[in-house]
Amino acid sequence: MTTKLERRIKIKYRVRNKVFGTAECPRFTVFRSNRGVYAQIVDDLSGRTLASASSLGFKEKSTKIEQAGKVGEIIAKKAQETGVTSVVFDRNGYLYHGRIKCVADAARKGGLKF
Repeated sequence: MTTKLERRIKIKYRVRNKVFGTAECPRFTVFRSNRGVYAQIVDDLSGRTLASASSLGFKEKSTKIEQAGKVGEIIAKKAQETGVTSVVFDRNGYLYHGRIKCVADAARKGGLKF
């Protein structure tokens, strides 16, 4: 029997076999923990992180969903500053639901295309 973490890692590698980021269309990956949400835009060809955002520095109290929305807005803004307009979405083995969906929707609203 596999644990929850082992199951997510299996799904993650299955998704990563299909999703690959290039300089023109980098990979937008999301990680969530019990405390926060982290997002990165990665160029897999050169192995560089082009933009990143997380909910760790937020001062005001808000729900995890609201924090995820703010992270999505921040990452979209940083991506446009670096000249990135379209990305491929890597949900990192998580279900496309809840905080992951909220980050993606906020990034789309901020101008990213995926």
